[in-house]
Amino acid sequence: MGLSTHVLDTMHGTPAAGMQARLYTTHGEEAVLVKCFILNQDGRNPDGLLYDSASLQPGTYRLVFDVAGYFRAKGVELPEPPFLNQVTLDFGVADTRQHYHVPLLVSPWSYSTYRGS
Repeated sequence: MGLSTHVLDTMHGTPAAGMQARLYTTHGEEAVLVKCFILNQDGRNPDGLLYDSASLQPGTYRLVFDVAGYFRAKGVELPEPPFLNQVTLDFGVADTRQHYHVPLLVSPWSYSTYRGS
């Protein structure tokens, strides 16, 4: 079990390899950086789970994805400022016995997320 993420680039139909992401724990307005990472060729954290089941605690978390930086690096011409720059996903973990998978489907103009398995 634990916490994981996965990003798919819906503009190109590929995993978002090379996108920078950051994981935070949150407490009200306070956010504490846990990890900064670059997505691997499969669009996932290269180290596997963000938290394993023993380390994941109930509470609130934030994932921040550098969408504009990723698409610019892919050669996509974006307006200034870009429509999507950093995509921030705030979510809660209630039951650490379950797996929490937080995928992001993203293009320069839209994104979608859900709780995966």
